[in-house]
Amino acid sequence: MHDTQFKELAGRTVLVTGGAGLIGSRIAAFLRQAGARPLVLCTLDAYPQVTYRDLFGIDPTDPDVIVGDIQNPDVVREAVIESDHVIHAAALADVAACTRKPMAPIHTNITGTQVLLDAVAACERTRRLVFVSSASVYGNGNPKDRARPCEEYRTVRKLLEAVYGRVPPQFHEHTPLRPMSVYANTKAWGETQTALTLGAVGTSYTIVRYFSVYGEPQVIKENSHSWVVAWFATRAALGLPLHLNGGGHQIRDLVHVDDIAAATVRALAAPRAHNETINIGTGTPTSIRTVAELVAAQYPGTRFVETPMPPGDPLGGYAATHRMEAVLGWRPTITVKEGVARYAGWLDKWPGAIPAWLRAESGAATA
Repeated sequence: MHDTQFKELAGRTVLVTGGAGLIGSRIAAFLRQAGARPLVLCTLDAYPQVTYRDLFGIDPTDPDVIVGDIQNPDVVREAVIESDHVIHAAALADVAACTRKPMAPIHTNITGTQVLLDAVAACERTRRLVFVSSASVYGNGNPKDRARPCEEYRTVRKLLEAVYGRVPPQFHEHTPLRPMSVYANTKAWGETQTALTLGAVGTSYTIVRYFSVYGEPQVIKENSHSWVVAWFATRAALGLPLHLNGGGHQIRDLVHVDDIAAATVRALAAPRAHNETINIGTGTPTSIRTVAELVAAQYPGTRFVETPMPPGDPLGGYAATHRMEAVLGWRPTITVKEGVARYAGWLDKWPGAIPAWLRAESGAATA
């Protein structure tokens, strides 16, 4: 990697909480390319159905992989003391699971975050912490925030209504937060608490709000409605119909995990990212129905079924990316069409990533 922005990271140790998961492992790989030493802290229990070494490139026996919980102050303190920078990506991020058992994200996303922030605030070595947040903090936005009297806006509005059936909101970093789920609420809290805790001691921080992350080797979880590309592709691969919750009219700004990792490491290194909050998105609205159609193009004959909207699932919107481009000097590179094709190709090569419980559903459906 030759980007001069990463010179500061060469030879540095970066603690990545949740560093063995889909996003964290990609971030760790990106850090290695930048010449840094990623120190991974993870419970290694999020994906019991896959092998971390095979799918995520994480070796549990590696001395730089710490198997532990961010709620453990001793484990966290020791990891922070050894690190020059911190990326806090550990979280219980499944909206449905958080809704069913709200105490679980409170323990992990709130208590765990506070334990980490306390350790970072007490450590003079830490140069910057990047807190991974989510676009879910915006909820559905506020229709009043979208009123624009100019002719240009009215033209754009007509176009959006023709394509999406409504005007999807564009979320700016200054858009008021209106979380609609316990998961989103924990992320909104984490943003505020990061600013309060680290701002009080003068430690640099950056908050990154991820929009909808997707990409190989994302693996679906039972009773979840997150990770739409993985869900649709996995069901289509088995010949199962795709469930369009609420008709599939929700809007998402889909960002490939490779782009997410690149942006996160840039947020760690960019001088202008000091104490900033930055959307990480493409700036392109994509409806869930469009995702279904892109997946169906990879699996001809795929059927669609309309299903009810699950609780906590926002209608969504897309990212304003002006600040991201200005602060990070960067834009995502992978289109949704390319990303969906990549995921389908990966799933064909890794059929073992399709969980047994879904294969059983497929067998019952065709019996």
